[in-house]
Amino acid sequence: MGKHHVVITYKVREDRREQLKKITGDMVKLSFLSDMPTGLREQTLVAAEVLLSWNLPKEVGPSELCLLHNVRLLQLLSAGADHIPYAELPKKIAIASNIGAYAEPMAEHILALTLALSKNLVREHQNLSKGNFNQSSLNRRVRGITCGIIGFGGIGCATARLMRGLEMRILALNTSGRTDEYVDFVGTLKDLRYVLTEADVVVLSIPLTKVTRGLIGKRELEWMKNDSMLINVARADIINETALYEHLASHPDFKAGLDAWWIEPFMYGEFKATFPFLALPNVIGSPHNSAIVSGTNEESTRHAMENIMRFLRGETIVGVVNREDYI
Repeated sequence: MGKHHVVITYKVREDRREQLKKITGDMVKLSFLSDMPTGLREQTLVAAEVLLSWNLPKEVGPSELCLLHNVRLLQLLSAGADHIPYAELPKKIAIASNIGAYAEPMAEHILALTLALSKNLVREHQNLSKGNFNQSSLNRRVRGITCGIIGFGGIGCATARLMRGLEMRILALNTSGRTDEYVDFVGTLKDLRYVLTEADVVVLSIPLTKVTRGLIGKRELEWMKNDSMLINVARADIINETALYEHLASHPDFKAGLDAWWIEPFMYGEFKATFPFLALPNVIGSPHNSAIVSGTNEESTRHAMENIMRFLRGETIVGVVNREDYI
């Protein structure tokens, strides 16, 4: 039996190529699409059995998508799958997101945003820089508060473990309404109002799909406590942008930690904020880098390639995307 043909569609450094070859061994022929002239690209895509991609629409042109006759699996390096042109891909191609690959650093980022908002660290730093030393300025105790996690997959579970270290109550929502993790409550999106009403900090770590687009709007924000915190490390379009800005502007005790933005370079080639979120004293922003720590690329690449190897061995793979959630 010949080698399986795996094509990497994004640019990979030489040292990382060696890492990939060690994982695949003699079972796989690896090709790197970014190296190839047009004619060879077409031949390579026609022969490909598996694609490993970061941002497929920018790595494989629209005229090349029709060449993927033999591809059986599209493995994403990203945990999110909302950027894939599903309608243009053959239906027989299985698509897997890189779920769990970034869970630990993202959970740390969520905890950091929660603490920074609770303790007013950015606001008081800015006050100090202006010579305003207000030692009586109140901050918030976080031990024992209630954390609602909307999207209880790898990131959600990792977040819950950190939050439990501060004795927080954990209210979790996922698609099944079940979990093996220790939580105080687990439900589905049908229980959204209960979680938003009860939680002191709400974490969004759920995929952006047809169902979750605009999940948090004016009504849902009004369900939340006036002094609660909303942390989003998922996708910005899960929240209605206008509703969030107006709520933050009119509820000064309500706070938001935003790692995901509505217009970002990955999808649109630039960062642009329609509303001046970052001018609000009750907002902390970060440039969608919650997963970016030393070794992230190596770890996420290994995680994705191990899923590919399971697929090629006929084993069960993780992160399989349901196209109907997006089309």
